[in-house]
Amino acid sequence: MYSLSKTEFDFIIVGGGSAGATLAARLSENPAFSVCLLEAGTKDKNPLIHIPFGLSLLARIKGIGWGYSTAPQTQLDNRELHWPRGKTLGGSSSINAMIYIRGVKEDYDYWEASGAEGWGWESVLPYFKKAENQQHGESEFHGNKGPLCVNDLRHKDVLSKSFVEAASEVNEKVIEDFNLPSREGLGFYQVTQKDGQRCSAAKAYLTDAIARPNLTIITQACVDKIIIENKQAKGVKFVKDGQVLNIFANKEVIMSSGAINTPQVLMLSGIGPEQHLSEHGIECEIDLPGVGQNLQDHLDTIVQHRCDAREGYAVAFSAIPKYIKSVFQYLFKRKGLFSSNIAEAGGFVKSQYAEAVPDIQYHFLPAILLDHGRKTAFGYGYGLHVCCLYPKSSGEIRLQSSDPRHPAVIDPKYLEHEDDQKVMIDGVKKAREILAAKAFTQYQSREIGPGPEAQSDAEILSFIRKRAETIYHPIGTCKMGRVEDDSTVVDSELKVKGIANLRVIDASVMPRLVGGNTNAPTIMIAERAADLIKTEYAE
Repeated sequence: MYSLSKTEFDFIIVGGGSAGATLAARLSENPAFSVCLLEAGTKDKNPLIHIPFGLSLLARIKGIGWGYSTAPQTQLDNRELHWPRGKTLGGSSSINAMIYIRGVKEDYDYWEASGAEGWGWESVLPYFKKAENQQHGESEFHGNKGPLCVNDLRHKDVLSKSFVEAASEVNEKVIEDFNLPSREGLGFYQVTQKDGQRCSAAKAYLTDAIARPNLTIITQACVDKIIIENKQAKGVKFVKDGQVLNIFANKEVIMSSGAINTPQVLMLSGIGPEQHLSEHGIECEIDLPGVGQNLQDHLDTIVQHRCDAREGYAVAFSAIPKYIKSVFQYLFKRKGLFSSNIAEAGGFVKSQYAEAVPDIQYHFLPAILLDHGRKTAFGYGYGLHVCCLYPKSSGEIRLQSSDPRHPAVIDPKYLEHEDDQKVMIDGVKKAREILAAKAFTQYQSREIGPGPEAQSDAEILSFIRKRAETIYHPIGTCKMGRVEDDSTVVDSELKVKGIANLRVIDASVMPRLVGGNTNAPTIMIAERAADLIKTEYAE
């Protein structure tokens, strides 16, 4: 039987993912604070988490993901989409592709203009730098003293190199650093890796912090609800090893469970749209209609080729010698293809509908991908993922029931805005231009998706409806902004409106998607929030 030696802490953090791990480390830097971190998953011990190429198999491993699926998507042929989210220390930073992207200045200035005071570019850049340990050293835009290692790839496949070489043929620049003010073009991504291994938020922030006497980490702890009395968060109720346990916070409860689980726990606790809560027999503590709303995500579709050349990361008998050689390269030098994040190259381009900044992102994979890697794709090939960066469609998270064990209803409502359809179609066309460049002719390839039969806009859109999937960037369901705005859930200090001693600190507070991968911005949010909290409780 599990027993708690302590039931009171200054801070309780619910969720040990990118934000939660960062907060636990930063708050416990102050020895006067006692901190408890609750994580629903297990410790991050699976070796496939730490070997970058293990990404190719993580989708098949049970126990390190939540196994979520969306509601049927009306604009995607009523398909239910698989939504991978990490359920282990490090959260989704333990299962993602390790790509380090911040977004652009305009993203954060938009946040501030929409009511998130103090979250403009000049305010957030210092926290990106504070988190970062940049391989190339400190500069105006990079830091090198933080715990999150940001490195160049140790291995770049020949197919990925051809993708970058194709830039000049399609009138795009080759970009060396996608985290500088100008990033329009194609290039290799930097990754969150250290010594050829994944540098998740757990590895970056908890490796040293875990030994601190003022930090308690409890894994396999499923939080049922926040304990609220007189409009104050007092603690949390959770289940561990079949036991129902309560712990209490002297200062604050912090929700860091992500864009799906954070609004679900809030609603189970009586914080959310009153009518929706009453439908599930939940007493409303505070009517916040924005909880669960404003769900945004990056939809992704793949232009895929099969090729005759035996290059890339293939499941094929002829590839076995290469993999055997690579095992030894990785074991002894932490180099070779097993140090690859697979999505080695990509870039940002403008569709014909773009305004000031690129609105399309590409991820190039020197392999054929089926169903997020849950199905085996035999043979040689490559694919270019196409992503609409600033979707105008938005959805919601709703309760399925008042039972915490039942997953929430995830309804992103992809492509419901016609402009998103137009950008995706244009992105596919531009992807085809890139893959038709002379740099790829040596591989003797043929397009298998959408396929040569799909040429008109209607045919390309039909393909997108049949094949598009998430690229794993859900945000926005506890939007921050002005208190008087009914759509917001937290203020600019990330405090939940109407409930004292309760904050939300994770990707759910983002008012709008950033133009790129969301892991680095989530860590930045936690870094800045930790300083806000430390300042508030400074003695």
